[in-house]
Amino acid sequence: MTNKTYNLVIVGYGGMGSYHAKLLKENQAINVYGTFDILEERSAASEADGYKAYESYAAVLADKEVDLVLIATPNDVHKELAIAALNANKHVICEKPVTIYSKDFEEIIEVAEETKRKFVVHQNRRWDKDFLTIKKIYDENIIGDIFHVESRVQGANGIPGDWRHLKAPGGGMLLDWGVHLLDQLLFMVDSKIASVYANLSFVLGDEVDDGFQTIITFENGTTALIEVGTTNFIQLPRWYVKGTAGTSVIENWSIEGKIVTQNFGIAIEAPKPIQAGQGLTKTMAPPSESAVSTSDLPEVESTMESFYDNVISVIEGKAEPIVKNTEVLRVSKLIETIFKAAETNEVIKDFDFYKADLM
Repeated sequence: MTNKTYNLVIVGYGGMGSYHAKLLKENQAINVYGTFDILEERSAASEADGYKAYESYAAVLADKEVDLVLIATPNDVHKELAIAALNANKHVICEKPVTIYSKDFEEIIEVAEETKRKFVVHQNRRWDKDFLTIKKIYDENIIGDIFHVESRVQGANGIPGDWRHLKAPGGGMLLDWGVHLLDQLLFMVDSKIASVYANLSFVLGDEVDDGFQTIITFENGTTALIEVGTTNFIQLPRWYVKGTAGTSVIENWSIEGKIVTQNFGIAIEAPKPIQAGQGLTKTMAPPSESAVSTSDLPEVESTMESFYDNVISVIEGKAEPIVKNTEVLRVSKLIETIFKAAETNEVIKDFDFYKADLM
């Protein structure tokens, strides 16, 4: 790791901004040098936490002691803040979603290339243990070739916060939580997308979606159901994954779950019909005890650098970014496609944004 300490200013000292400050207390390479927020109470809160509160964003950019700017504001001002910081010779970390529209992100990427500064998006849920567990199962064919993935997060507390209820600043659950689940999916499945279908939920009466479902089909045959809900008083599993040799489920972020695999190469007792309502069924009967084996989920340890350590390695030219801007751009374009599919109530097929095509 580096011997240099990089001074960072957090722009937006709300929930995520203050969360970053807490996480960075243990980081030896990044020093939270100060904060800037347009709200006086948040500036006061950052001072109470021991940080310098800048009076203006211009003052942040003019301070030559500042190496890094971390943007944790509503989504609609990410582009303006990022470009100004890059042009001021600062490296930038930006909260997700990076921008509301992919064309705005493309402009940021152009400026980062012109200024030779690093711009990295905080897609932190690539490090979630539940996702890494599923990715291990997928990569190692533990349940055979995976052909269907269901990934969902569900709660019953509605849309959080204030501006997330509004369209202009980039509110809604597709941009808030969908960006995480879609990033995980595309990071795992190495294939072009063949089609997208979606529907958005507006049952809470907000001008933005309070949840969504999207069905994504990849050219390699894998299908995915991605779902976010904020009116679910009974939650479905966090992950449900089907392979050619078995099924895996993760119930929650506590990684409670199991793997059930089919037994091959031995004499298997046929399933016995069961009473199902007013009829009998063998098709939907549980498999016989000899037909399957149940096992625990695999243990995983992330071999990736932490997000912040990777940012420093990228700045110093020692590593490639784990969260590549080309990958973030692909997710952004997919989100736009999901909005279009929901609006038109059509299966969208006229696109092509595989990650290799965006290099």
